[in-house]
Amino acid sequence: MGLNVTRSVLPTWFARLACGTALLCLAGGISLPAYAQTGDALVGNIETNPNAQMLLESDELIYDINAKTISAVGGVQIDYDGNRLVARQVTYDQNTGRLKAMGKVEIVEKDGNRIYADNLDITDDFREGFVNALRVEAADNTRFAAESAERIGGELTTFNNGIYTACEPCRSKPDKAPLWQVRAQKIVWNGKKKTIRFERGRFEMFGMPLAFLPAFEIADPTVKRKSGFLMPSYRYESELGYGVSVPYFWALAPNYDLTTTGTYYSKQGFLGEAEWRHRLANGAYTIKLAGINQLDRHEFDNDDQLDRGSTTRGMIATTGAFRINPRWTYGWNAMVPSDKAFAYRYGIEGYDAYNITNQLYLTGLNGRNYFDVRLYQFLVQESWFNSNPNASQPKQPWVLPSLDYAYTPTQSVAGGELNFDVNLQALHRDREDGTTPIGLERAGYLSGVEGNDGRITAEAEWKRTFIADNGLVITPLLALRGDGMYVDSDSIGVTRSEAFRAMATAGLETRWPILFSSTSSTHVLEPTAQLFVRNNEPYAGEMPNEDAQSFVFDASSLFDRDKFSGYDRVEGGTRANLGVRYSGTFNNGWSLNGIAGQSFQLGGLNSFATADFVNAGAESGLESSRSDYVAMIGASRGAFNVTTGGRFDKESLEVRRVEVASTNTGKYGSLFVKYAFIDQQPTYGFEDDRHEVTLGGSAKMTPNWRLLGSGTYDIVSETLVKQTAALAYDDECFTYMMYYTREEPVTADGSQGDQTTTWGFNISFRTLGEIGKPVDIGGI
Repeated sequence: MGLNVTRSVLPTWFARLACGTALLCLAGGISLPAYAQTGDALVGNIETNPNAQMLLESDELIYDINAKTISAVGGVQIDYDGNRLVARQVTYDQNTGRLKAMGKVEIVEKDGNRIYADNLDITDDFREGFVNALRVEAADNTRFAAESAERIGGELTTFNNGIYTACEPCRSKPDKAPLWQVRAQKIVWNGKKKTIRFERGRFEMFGMPLAFLPAFEIADPTVKRKSGFLMPSYRYESELGYGVSVPYFWALAPNYDLTTTGTYYSKQGFLGEAEWRHRLANGAYTIKLAGINQLDRHEFDNDDQLDRGSTTRGMIATTGAFRINPRWTYGWNAMVPSDKAFAYRYGIEGYDAYNITNQLYLTGLNGRNYFDVRLYQFLVQESWFNSNPNASQPKQPWVLPSLDYAYTPTQSVAGGELNFDVNLQALHRDREDGTTPIGLERAGYLSGVEGNDGRITAEAEWKRTFIADNGLVITPLLALRGDGMYVDSDSIGVTRSEAFRAMATAGLETRWPILFSSTSSTHVLEPTAQLFVRNNEPYAGEMPNEDAQSFVFDASSLFDRDKFSGYDRVEGGTRANLGVRYSGTFNNGWSLNGIAGQSFQLGGLNSFATADFVNAGAESGLESSRSDYVAMIGASRGAFNVTTGGRFDKESLEVRRVEVASTNTGKYGSLFVKYAFIDQQPTYGFEDDRHEVTLGGSAKMTPNWRLLGSGTYDIVSETLVKQTAALAYDDECFTYMMYYTREEPVTADGSQGDQTTTWGFNISFRTLGEIGKPVDIGGI
């Protein structure tokens, strides 16, 4: 029969049982490592709607007045506020105040957790009780089982012969041991201390014991942060020896904590680390300390001067990010080391990159209004002393400051869009960064001057788009720009220390999209022509070039108004860009897109033919009045795509630069191919052509095992400059990767650099932790 009654009709105990609290109080601690969402149930205060309806279904409902018992018998199902209890029989004894559920007891909690037992016997206040053959499947796919569980005093719940795992059972062989599990003779959940303790346990893989765990304790799911030891990690390096790191987490308050880590290296001794984290109402900051007193600094190679130079080494670092209001934020990232190589050598997490940027910033964003100001210092973690002429650190600039401001009014101006742009940079460098001495000729290369230099740029641009009746799109453009520049340095060999550069541009772009369609495809062909009339670039090549050094002319930059990559150089003279854009889609799933064209210097000084101190524009294909041809085409269908683009000589159509890239992902793995060719560039020190091909991918050997690999081959020097191989396993509860990398770089003169080889591994057990260092295999 079925009864649909309110909570007031049935006794309070039945409603409490219906919401699943009785079993959940016994089973709550089991899913702790996975942090299952049973937090309220763990402490016996699961919240339910007091006005919720309860649905009871059973074959019989028996009231025994003499025995003072109430029983639901046969196919019992109780639904209450999203929770469900199923059993063969549920009985409440008013004399003893105990609840009994018997026969394939199952509770489905509203958050998805499933709890199974043969029978349940518990007091109606849930303080004491016993359950047999307990099994839980949490919503996050973690599992727990125990022969029995007992609750005493309303605080302690003891699981006897318990098993915990985050692995799914084998579908074909449910009784087969999971890939890994933790088995313990006794698991004690302390509801008052909020801890779960495993006693006389062992860690098993494939049913085989691997590690004996006499006792260990972790926080229960109601505790988000708790003091205790974290997973240790291991490392080996020839100069340091074998290292074991043991971190300890101090949960000092809900909004701040401290993590201390001790690492002992067999050759260099004890490395100590401490990280303070503090979260405030409007942001957060961190402070990190690390230090070591090296036991044997002579283990390092003679070239590692800083590693050998001192016994006591360390660092202090801090980060921060704060919100002033919804529009403004500020922050910082800074590291102060005892020497440039410490954090890199010892792999201090977060600060072990070869290049570190110290910065302080303020950013504002409001609608179409953007402001950003930053102070930079670039730190190169190398082994050279600053006094060594090969040291890179003295050549790195202090940026004091760099400022960007952009504003686009919401209202149109003369029917068009108006944009304002401001950029400022001021730099200081202790040592000249160049490849030729002072008094260099224009064929030299000076990427940074010694001393001080700076620039402030302000630009306004207006443009408006008109569409003719025949579909022709016409966009006129006007732009005004002014640059104030200064330099205080003996590096550039000129007398001018201050300069003002003014640029005015009048431009016109016309596009004519033409649509072709058929029953099986659609194509859009868009011939495009641009004309920009400007004055010559003042002081072209005479002032330092700090931010426009990277320059490649290809199809992606064909229609740029200013093709230089930064503000220090600006394109001058009258130039026309001609080309065509294409896009096509096909009913079979293929799509195509492409660009092709050429650029022409019609009058005035060609900025790309005027070399500066870094030879920007030289051998770019733009240095003559008629540029080389550039083109790009790409095709894709589903997970497959291929793109190729290049630059071709304007006279002979000889290839000057070409790149090809393709990726494909399928059922059995993925594959990518990259090829790059760059014609010789003697101006930059490359006397020979450069050919490089990269091939990589992954292959599924089984549903869980993958083989990964990649290699980069320098065709000219016949050198495999980089190779990577990895073997990986992953499933729902366990990942493993063993990897190998080897690098043998080729320098500009064709010689081979230092060879480095790395072996490593990473093992991760879901909900428990990981061992080893994660690795990015790079695209595979």
